[in-house]
Amino acid sequence: MINLKKIGLTALAASLVTTSAFAGALTVSGAASLGLKNTTGTKDSSSGKSFTMGNQITFDGSGELDNGLNVALSFTIDESDGDTTTTDGAANGSIFDGHSVTISSDALGEFKFSGEGGKSAQGALAGGAAGDLWNNGTGIATVVEASAGDNSMFYTLPEMMDGVEVTASMSPGKASQNTHASFAVVYTGVEGLELSYGQGDSGAPAAEIDSTTMSASYAIGSFTLAVSNNEADKTGAANREVDAYQIAYTVTDDISVTYGKETFETVAAATDEEVDSFGVSYTTGGMTITADTFEATGAGNTSGAKTERWSLGLAFAF
Repeated sequence: MINLKKIGLTALAASLVTTSAFAGALTVSGAASLGLKNTTGTKDSSSGKSFTMGNQITFDGSGELDNGLNVALSFTIDESDGDTTTTDGAANGSIFDGHSVTISSDALGEFKFSGEGGKSAQGALAGGAAGDLWNNGTGIATVVEASAGDNSMFYTLPEMMDGVEVTASMSPGKASQNTHASFAVVYTGVEGLELSYGQGDSGAPAAEIDSTTMSASYAIGSFTLAVSNNEADKTGAANREVDAYQIAYTVTDDISVTYGKETFETVAAATDEEVDSFGVSYTTGGMTITADTFEATGAGNTSGAKTERWSLGLAFAF
């Protein structure tokens, strides 16, 4: 992370507004990545070798007011921003990604408004324990559809007891959608242990999705074991559920090895989708080198369907 400048706002605040003056700081951080992947199988239209690239820059500004409130602004530029449409459905194609404003204090908790790029309280937990293997080009569609995070409000309660965090969120939805609500509880009161539970809804009234996430992870010595369950009950459609687990071993401070598995079930098909992954990563300074393999069987809940992929990655954080 690069500190651009500590900006004194005293004179500016005194001349432009009537509230107490405060000092703030602006920082900028970035991430970039290069990758090579090769896919073979029957459920992925992008079979063959291809290169990938990622790039992202985030600006964060924050300061403490004289009344004790902390105010923070975050803005991200991402050339690969997936949100290519505006709220009215028109083409957008903007490189501007997530942006949010956060107001917080120890006594009042944290209020956050996310204009774009936020996740609901439940959606923030919905990533599977194995790292969402379905989202690595295995040809499997998303299973759990959490509440939309754009133009949403989030509130994290003040700490009520050691190691317990409670977050609630609300999104007004887009056209023809109801207001969506979500909540999450995370417990970290025991060293090495993390437990979480979240529930929320999304979708249009005639096709509303109730999503539930439960997960647990425990780190002891060089090993970390994580398990999770995500379930989506959609009105008028087959319910889907994914169970996942991952075992991670830290060889050294720089080298780690992981093995993960995800199983997808739906009442609409007798065949389960299963995805296995094995990965190795090496970190030095702000650079991380990764090598991963993925294998999906029963992809699309189709008997005999299979997809395999290997990938190499080089990522930078600055």
